[in-house]
Amino acid sequence: MSTMNTKHIAPGGIRIEGLRKVYGQGDSAVEALKNVNMVVAPGEVVGLVGPSGSGKSTLLKCLGAIIEPTSGRMTLGSDVIYDNGWKVPDLRALRRDRIGFIFQAPYLIPFLDVTDNVALLPMLAGMANAPSRARALELLTALDVQHRARAEPSQLSGGEQQRVSIARALANRPPVILADEPTAPLDSERALGVMRILNQMAVQAHTAIIVVTHDEKIIPTFKRIYHIRDGQTVEEAGEGLSLD
Repeated sequence: MSTMNTKHIAPGGIRIEGLRKVYGQGDSAVEALKNVNMVVAPGEVVGLVGPSGSGKSTLLKCLGAIIEPTSGRMTLGSDVIYDNGWKVPDLRALRRDRIGFIFQAPYLIPFLDVTDNVALLPMLAGMANAPSRARALELLTALDVQHRARAEPSQLSGGEQQRVSIARALANRPPVILADEPTAPLDSERALGVMRILNQMAVQAHTAIIVVTHDEKIIPTFKRIYHIRDGQTVEEAGEGLSLD
């Protein structure tokens, strides 16, 4: 196994080649992912769509280093992180430092204020308190929620909570962000607002973002969409509506 330091993975998007995931063995084996291929460039937001049971959740868990694929290859930045086996020594550090997660629910820590919710990850990664909080305020300002910096999560609106969760995902400057149904609980206006923010942040932070969604409201915002069917991906050009 490689002893590559995950902190030194160069930012450069993500590439998945021939990824497979099989659950179980023998007659009871289920091939959840059969041959997944995907490339997402820095600064790009792509959609991942498919019916229930198609393999979306399994793929997201593989990409997030939560479960181990059966075979294939994943490259993060310029470094291979999986090639028929993990090539990083510490998957928890990989997830913490190099992959941002945005979920359908914000999952903010209720007893921490907004700034501390965003600053926590950089501090866990070894950044001192003052620069961590400065980084948090920088992101909150970029997302136009700096006026809520001292508020508790329970005092925020749903849209504000989602913006804080986006700030948290960006806190460690990850080359990749995985967003799982980030607009599902939002109305059309707020959903498009979240997509506008994700596109802006992708370009500004040079981040590759994959959005798993069933939300028909946001499908037209993607310039590229990956459909996953029966464990395989098919790429399709999207409308890419202007979000300015």
